[in-house]
Amino acid sequence: MTAFKLIVGLGNPGSKYEETRHNAGFFLLDEIARAYGANFSAEKKFHGEVARSTIATADVRLLKPATFMNLSGESVKAVAGFYRIEPEQILVAHDELDLDPGTVRLKKGGGHGGHNGLRDIISHLGKEFWRVRLGIGHPGSAGQVASFVLKRAPKSEAELLVRAIDEVMSEITSIVTGDTGKAMQSLHRKPEKSKSETDTAGTGSGVDRQAGSS
Repeated sequence: MTAFKLIVGLGNPGSKYEETRHNAGFFLLDEIARAYGANFSAEKKFHGEVARSTIATADVRLLKPATFMNLSGESVKAVAGFYRIEPEQILVAHDELDLDPGTVRLKKGGGHGGHNGLRDIISHLGKEFWRVRLGIGHPGSAGQVASFVLKRAPKSEAELLVRAIDEVMSEITSIVTGDTGKAMQSLHRKPEKSKSETDTAGTGSGVDRQAGSS
């Protein structure tokens, strides 16, 4: 088992975006920091906000890139390079269109699925990092995606996301120390959105998240 040394939450900086669906990764990082008494500070050389914590026996850096979503890879690469962290030791938390709100999936590797934050990380580090996919649902058509992810979720959906983050937190020690199999057994009990539902929504996993800050 390989322990994680860097946990990244994807999102956009600034008050304009702080409660939007696209900032689901930031939400999880804030909860980890709160639970483990870590404090974020802006680090210019890392192009983001960084905190450090001990989770179980693991010494972990937490990162919220301040580059805006489309350039997230610059920040992740800077931290990984400085601390000599391999892609397999990196966990990236992000919003996921192809999962219903409240659904969580943990996976290693794969493509970007149209997520520009993941796309940029892959361009800098390759595909072999781990991901926590936090479901936000899909608006129904590709043309609505950009505005959808940059809006606040209604209360009912926001509560489901909070519940999903709570589920991740219940397994965070297993995840961070590398017992991903145990974490998956717990987190994957809730079914994913079916392929037929995804096809009906007209997107699959390849929809680009357009807009300058997305």
